[in-house]
Amino acid sequence: MKNYNNSSNPEFLNDYLVHIKVVKMLSERTIQEYYLDTRLFLKYYYNLHHDTDDIIEKIDISHMTVQDIKKVTVSDIYNFIFYTADERQNADRARYRKLSSLRSFFKYLNKVVNVIPEDPTADIEIPVPKPKLPKFLSLNDSLKLLASSDSADSKRDYCILTLFMNCGMRLSELVCIDIKDIDFTEKRMKVLGKGNKERMVYLNSACIDALNSYLEDRTANKKAAAEPALFISNQNKRISKRRVQQIVENSLREAGLDGKGITTHKLRHTAATLMYQYGDADVLTLKELLGHASVSTTEIYTHLSDDNVRSAVESNPLANVKSDKSGKK
Repeated sequence: MKNYNNSSNPEFLNDYLVHIKVVKMLSERTIQEYYLDTRLFLKYYYNLHHDTDDIIEKIDISHMTVQDIKKVTVSDIYNFIFYTADERQNADRARYRKLSSLRSFFKYLNKVVNVIPEDPTADIEIPVPKPKLPKFLSLNDSLKLLASSDSADSKRDYCILTLFMNCGMRLSELVCIDIKDIDFTEKRMKVLGKGNKERMVYLNSACIDALNSYLEDRTANKKAAAEPALFISNQNKRISKRRVQQIVENSLREAGLDGKGITTHKLRHTAATLMYQYGDADVLTLKELLGHASVSTTEIYTHLSDDNVRSAVESNPLANVKSDKSGKK
């Protein structure tokens, strides 16, 4: 959602998009989601009160004004949420996100620019959906993936996987890394996270070794000398997100781990899970490492695998105590 002055939008919606981009500094993905949710509501609301024959997506809302928005009620919001569940089959997480989008939008109109007297979403409550346990690679599968990549003829690809699985960084963070962001003396690296927030990622010996190995080839490539990016494509330009995704997909296939639903983001889950299970990392430590704004976001990574749970139960000192009445000793 790069264009924040779309003629098909009402003026107040374009102004709102600029606000969440410039002032709130939300990511492009979040802005796009908020935009689509809010635009859908405006189309639904217009249709609700004008009973047009057009399908929702084709309704023209460019002529809507703030005066129209002043008439939105709590019932309109509830009806919209019901519509998304009943006619669009939105699951609870999608409905919750739409309500979050509308809360942001109406809060802006009410509190920031003061063009509506009341916020119709202020007192609306909706149960927070239970977070799904993230998919991740086991320790054995992680070792298999790295071993398979290490045998391939690409130090770049191995380095990418190593950083993903040791540092827990996001895809967007990895592709934005410049060589100058790496401090080999302090063994740390600067990354740009969500909301343009910088944080330091510490590098263990596996990361340092993979980076040094890759940079030997990277430095020898004179054609890429002027490119500041750490990871470059075959065209000697900053590598794209899609290319990194392809590298991960290919590496998983080579390791026989394709078909498990593992993506670049699932490698982030893998790093967090392994650090929690094997590295004695607590929730607050993981929060800082992953660049989360809230501890509640980090808690999803602190689940235990079935093997851990089974092992804990079987290691209970009472595990072999059986009833005398069972007839078994």
